[in-house]
Amino acid sequence: MYEQKTKETENSVIEFIENIENLKKREDAYKLLDIFTETTGHPAKMWGPSIIGFGSYHYKYNSGHEGDAPLAAFSPRKAKISLYFATGDERAALLADFGKHTEGKACVYINKVSDIDVDILKALINQTIEFLEETYPNE
Repeated sequence: MYEQKTKETENSVIEFIENIENLKKREDAYKLLDIFTETTGHPAKMWGPSIIGFGSYHYKYNSGHEGDAPLAAFSPRKAKISLYFATGDERAALLADFGKHTEGKACVYINKVSDIDVDILKALINQTIEFLEETYPNE
């Protein structure tokens, strides 16, 4: 049976951020912590060893696979900062004016916060939460 790898932990978000070696990336992590906390209204929690998540939802796929995940999240990784957003047309429209970034399926990657439009970041966070809460309502 599948064992979900990324779970909410009791590890300290602040301790995790303080252990980021690169000073600029650490500063950006604190900026993102403030933006995500303010925008989501949820406290930050560690998910796995390196993802900072806000809120949570329970998903269940038609295949029967199910689990829990953060509503919105980011991870200040060594190469780039990963931002976790729902996919879809609304995301694509918002990303058009987001600033310097690259995309994966569920992630948007940035080098630094100063490369992006923070208002669009907030809109992406809100759009993601609305989509996930509508798609996976609390049962």
